[in-house]
Amino acid sequence: MKKVGILMGSKSDFDVVKPAVNVLKSFGVETEVRVISAHRTPDEAHEFALNARTNGMEVLICAAGKAAHLGGVIAALTTLPVIGLPVKTDMMGGLDSLLSIVQMPSGIPVATVGVNGGENAGLLALQILGIKYPDIADKLADYKKKMQDKINADDKALQELL
Repeated sequence: MKKVGILMGSKSDFDVVKPAVNVLKSFGVETEVRVISAHRTPDEAHEFALNARTNGMEVLICAAGKAAHLGGVIAALTTLPVIGLPVKTDMMGGLDSLLSIVQMPSGIPVATVGVNGGENAGLLALQILGIKYPDIADKLADYKKKMQDKINADDKALQELL
């Protein structure tokens, strides 16, 4: 079973994570969504990361704001791909979260999407899974074709108005 683990530092991050859950489920991918904090529940973070592969995870998405260390802590403890999802903050509009996630030390990569980019985090997880699962790759090709068709239809409608 294809499975993506989705972690968030706080329950308040769920609105940012929900688009990732939705896109993954729409492609038939199982998700396990947890609230685990790198700072407040470090033992749980370590346990989750160390057991993620054994528990059937193939890709991990970590959403966090401010210091946003969750993705880095998880990436340090697993060989699974980790996608960082920066959460918008009041202080810097999410720039603090983005920079915390994207500036990982050598040897501990965390792929990063834009601030509040839950849908893109889910799609990136699907692209990673698509390497192993041809059915997901085919569904992604259809998904992208539908986006292209929509843009082409919008362009045609605009040209008719002009």
